[in-house]
Amino acid sequence: MQAAGHQLAAVLALFAAVCGGSQAEVIDDILGSLSRGAAFLESQHEHINLDGVVGFLMLQAELKEAVRTWPHSDPVSWAQRTSTVVLVKRLDRSFEKAVTALQQNDPKYYREFEPLLSSSFYLIPQEWQSTDTSLVYSSILSTECYDEQLSDKCLTLLLGTWKMNGTPCIVTKPCRDTMTRFGCPHYSLSHQLLYFMIGKMRGCTNLLKGDTRESRANMTEGRYQNIYCSNMMKANQDIFRDGITEQTVDIFIENILICGLSGFSDFYKADWLQHILRLQDEEAGCFGRDNHRRRAARAAAASPESEEEGEDTSRRLLQSHDGGGGGRSGRIPELLPGRTGHNQEANLLNAPPHQVAMLFTERLPTQHDVNEHRL
Repeated sequence: MQAAGHQLAAVLALFAAVCGGSQAEVIDDILGSLSRGAAFLESQHEHINLDGVVGFLMLQAELKEAVRTWPHSDPVSWAQRTSTVVLVKRLDRSFEKAVTALQQNDPKYYREFEPLLSSSFYLIPQEWQSTDTSLVYSSILSTECYDEQLSDKCLTLLLGTWKMNGTPCIVTKPCRDTMTRFGCPHYSLSHQLLYFMIGKMRGCTNLLKGDTRESRANMTEGRYQNIYCSNMMKANQDIFRDGITEQTVDIFIENILICGLSGFSDFYKADWLQHILRLQDEEAGCFGRDNHRRRAARAAAASPESEEEGEDTSRRLLQSHDGGGGGRSGRIPELLPGRTGHNQEANLLNAPPHQVAMLFTERLPTQHDVNEHRL
């Protein structure tokens, strides 16, 4: 385990060693990607919903910690720190505009999750830990095992926003039973972890009070988080082994986001990073299809003698990504449980970049959502 002040340097050194580049080069690549991501937020701040803004705020919390603990090593490193400070200020300006738009566009949802709309809410882990293969479930359920309305309610009870001036850290039996159920897959599993994360960040000290099950007598909140992230690691390993698809890329990145923010360092793998890095559109700053496919489509379309063929190639790529339709109608699943449901057939073509950007500093944010009526 390491102190948080050394986390960024350690992770970047690992990436540099594995990826074959110097640490300075890796940091330059990271900062370049983050800058393009910030440009996306600047241009789309009116159209990114609360879930997307939350992801960017998680990134902001990590960036501020990186700036605070940046090593005073050499002029190149210090220049990179200066670039990071500029990036933090850019994000601050965009957040003000985005939060104002959220308050106007969806005041009820804004009020319920307002505590999450500050980077100071998010606690940066002070120690690393690793997942444990012995905690992996022998079998998992074939369907999701949580209800979105209940999940929303459980979070507002923790935050104290279930009513005006509500008491925080309330845990009902339905919430406790749902959030401690073993064998849940996919988004149910990630939301179970999210529940414990938000409870801890809100300052709730005893989420398990009232659980009288003898089999859970020795369970702690930290133990649940270890169990959940160990199973999320197994899920990610299976996804990566089988080949990441449009159906699995969203939960793959979300697992890295929230387990990383919970302090599990083994989610930061160089090959996972390289795959995610290829998803960024270098012009728009958002993340979508693998850049190799995107560049191939653009090259074909730009060729005078094959303009018609290139247009047909691009059209096929778009149709295959949108499930056969011509428009970008797929809804991106949400980091926070939303009111319109998870779509596991995630359309990441116009996904905001906070998911990828956070891995580049030290954590990966994983879930986002662009206003489906705008993009």
